Amino acid sequence: MVVSALERKNKIIFMKLGIDIGGTFTDFVIFENNSSQLYFAKTLTTYPDPTKGIFNGIRELEEKFGFVVRDMDDIVHGTTLVTNAVIERKGAKTAFITTKGFEDVLEIGREMRYDIYDIFLTMPKPLVPRNLRIGVAERVDTHGNVITPLEKNDLQAITDSLKENDIEAVGICLLNSFANINHEKALGNYLSENVPDIYYSLSSEIMPEIREYERSSATAMNAYVQPITDKYLKDFEFQLKAFGFKGNINIMISSGKLTTIDGARKSPIHLLESGPAGGAMAGVFYGRQLQEENLLCFDMGGTTAKACVIYEGKPEITNHFEAARVKRFKKGSGLPVRIPVIDLIEIGAGGGSIARVNTIGLLTVGPDSASSTPGPACYNLGGENPTVTDADLVLGYLNADYFLGGEMTLSVAAARQAIKNKLADPLGISIEEAAMGIHKIVNENMANAARVHVLEKGMDPRHFNMIGFGGAGPVHSFGVAKLLNVKRLIIPVGAGVTSALGFLVSPVASEKIRSHIAELNQLDWSEINDFLEDMEKSGYEFLFKSGIPAKDGSVQRIADMRYSGQGHEITIELPHGKLNEDSIAEIKRRFVKEYEFRYNRSIEGIPLEMVTWRVVVQGPIPKMAVKQFSNTSSDADAYKGIRKVYFEETGYLECLVYDRYALKPNEKFNGPAIIEETESTTVIGINSIIHMDTQKNIIIDLNT
Repeated sequence: MVVSALERKNKIIFMKLGIDIGGTFTDFVIFENNSSQLYFAKTLTTYPDPTKGIFNGIRELEEKFGFVVRDMDDIVHGTTLVTNAVIERKGAKTAFITTKGFEDVLEIGREMRYDIYDIFLTMPKPLVPRNLRIGVAERVDTHGNVITPLEKNDLQAITDSLKENDIEAVGICLLNSFANINHEKALGNYLSENVPDIYYSLSSEIMPEIREYERSSATAMNAYVQPITDKYLKDFEFQLKAFGFKGNINIMISSGKLTTIDGARKSPIHLLESGPAGGAMAGVFYGRQLQEENLLCFDMGGTTAKACVIYEGKPEITNHFEAARVKRFKKGSGLPVRIPVIDLIEIGAGGGSIARVNTIGLLTVGPDSASSTPGPACYNLGGENPTVTDADLVLGYLNADYFLGGEMTLSVAAARQAIKNKLADPLGISIEEAAMGIHKIVNENMANAARVHVLEKGMDPRHFNMIGFGGAGPVHSFGVAKLLNVKRLIIPVGAGVTSALGFLVSPVASEKIRSHIAELNQLDWSEINDFLEDMEKSGYEFLFKSGIPAKDGSVQRIADMRYSGQGHEITIELPHGKLNEDSIAEIKRRFVKEYEFRYNRSIEGIPLEMVTWRVVVQGPIPKMAVKQFSNTSSDADAYKGIRKVYFEETGYLECLVYDRYALKPNEKFNGPAIIEETESTTVIGINSIIHMDTQKNIIIDLNT
């Protein structure tokens, strides 16, 4: 039962709220500790101000379950604000200060063509135009030695220029500042004293690593989005306080960790992939709960689909990420940002993805989306283009009267008309054939992307079980799993809002970075231990500010290494304790093991080189034994009726429909079947066996 206000007053209750803003829907999950119950809600994302959707959902939670914001202890939030600002070029007016002679680094990049055969190739446009890139006279070498001191006499002219051009934010990235931060700090201090209303970002704080282009790109991007992110988070915090909230606010970052609201305001680029990271961390949580160390996570929402590998209980973290790609799914066509990001593949396939006939008469789907405004045609909100959701409705997979648990009614007639006008008639096929074409294309696109993502890691997707979630994920997971030859599919509790749940099971953490390049056999171990200890101390200070005592923290030390002469590194975890010459053999062993795993070979006779050092200090991983709240009585019949559903292998079938909330633990039956819940619908095809585990996760064994 829902806990009453009086009961809350008389007993200690710990509650956490996760909020995930997606392209189409905003998802909410409440975890109430005393009963270990989860409460879910879902509302349309509002444009241009997504906070309206957030507080619409908060009011819905209050009406449905009796919970109010002031009762919450923690709120964890993930947002697409930063990603959207970069993609849509709606950030602040930004200037960029660098070492004189390096003003064109943002334009020149790596001089690499992401498609060597495209004669009309378009490269990503820098966020800062050439006339707002300013060079200052200074120079530091790769070891941090000052060659040319900073000319402070030039700084007045810079501040005058910033004021004249109405600059809102400044990115500062000086040559080799990862080795000596003093010139950047002096510039930052000067700006804060003379133009205090301007935001500034220092590369030595945002990305203190080698590689001038990547560091410049990340710093410019951070400055570009900082004013709007700062305003958004301030408004978010202010409105929560107006609702009476007095607890902690954490923000999900791209590495699957949580930061404070102040940390997010200072380094907003770490929020670029916050939503997808939540889904991956939920996959880790459910994998631990189900004792599944190796899982392929499949997350499909309203706008995109993502796939991520959980291997040995962990997602892989990469430091190679691109934002705002010219060609969304083409590596090299975006702006590089070397931040820790959970390694996942993303494609433009969601419930709102638009289907059309292309110029050569072929049916294509996505990557553009109808979003929440105007949305798919079946929403009856003005959308006229057929989408994946329209196809799923026509095929019988969705219940027009039970979308979002009946809070939103879909129009089958509008979906059929859109598919007929835009697809079926031009192609000379039936509406059902066109709808199945959309469904199959989306499944094939997602399966192909997931297959390549797994194979690139030297793994075989057939050796993984799959977990499917997201608003549209359970509708398509079975089809994708079949194409991947996966033997078992898991649809977890709260599948429709899983990313928001992932926020609640992620730890607060801080990552400190430092580039220090030297051959492994020539390192000054005293120097290495000193700066590793400083990085660790800084991380524990961050936890302390977040209210986490040092005794509850843990440390992971990581190094990026390579064979001397190579241009790219791989990452290994460093041994515990003080490092010294006796540590060399173990570090080398770990590097060779990782290198052979990735490339199936190692190289003899080439010295190893240490490049970048990372220290992650994180708080405890939240432990949750959860069950979903339901008003359904324990003796309720799960059978809801029969619906005509169109399957590729059989055409229309009379398919049994079940209420997920009424299904009992250990209940078992055969597919095909439809299982409905408020936030999503699970579609299960033929040749399958379904059973509910003791936690009421849906376990589907496929006879592929």
